Amino acid sequence: MTTALKIDFVSDIACPWCAVGLYSLEKALTRLQGEVQAELHFQPFELNPHMPAGGQDLTEHITEKYGSTPEQQALMRENIRQRGAEVGFAFAPGGRGRVYNTFNAHRLLHWAAAQGEGKQRALKKALLASYQGRAECIEDDAVLLQAVQDAGLPVDAAREVLASQAFADEVRAQERYYQQAGIHSVPAVIINDRHLLSGGQPAEVFEQALRQIAAQSPQGAEA
Repeated sequence: MTTALKIDFVSDIACPWCAVGLYSLEKALTRLQGEVQAELHFQPFELNPHMPAGGQDLTEHITEKYGSTPEQQALMRENIRQRGAEVGFAFAPGGRGRVYNTFNAHRLLHWAAAQGEGKQRALKKALLASYQGRAECIEDDAVLLQAVQDAGLPVDAAREVLASQAFADEVRAQERYYQQAGIHSVPAVIINDRHLLSGGQPAEVFEQALRQIAAQSPQGAEA
């Protein structure tokens, strides 16, 4: 018997560990085919909600925010690169270069959720590929619309979203909800509104946790 699980993936395009976490989760779900049916929702979180237009140099930003040295950052980037390679995500050589505001990306993701099954996930992966994989300027409308096209979504409709303030209130409301629920770092994977897995965990950790949660669910108990 297949157990249905609701999974809320709280994350930001600006977070490299969110790319690792998503691809690890997908790898785990592939291994659990026939056991678990996931209903996956992408929820907004902004690491840098006050980042101005034009962004900031990545090394400068990380140094100011965390106090790490360029050498420490280089080691972390290599660790992230290796973790990404393990789950099939290729990060941009040399890193992203700059950090940008991601609010419009979150507005598009909110819009994509109503565009059909799998469309939000496709856009999330296209945005991650653009920003984390190719170091493109994710605040640029042209870059965002290319990601929309890559995800197989209607570009003209997305352009209308970007030209307006559509879904701005909804995204901010969701951000407040998860912050008030205690989410202060991402990725945060919330299963059935009860179980929390934090960070870019290996696929094996996601697989074990999902199997255990499925077994404890009413459907799993009956199987």
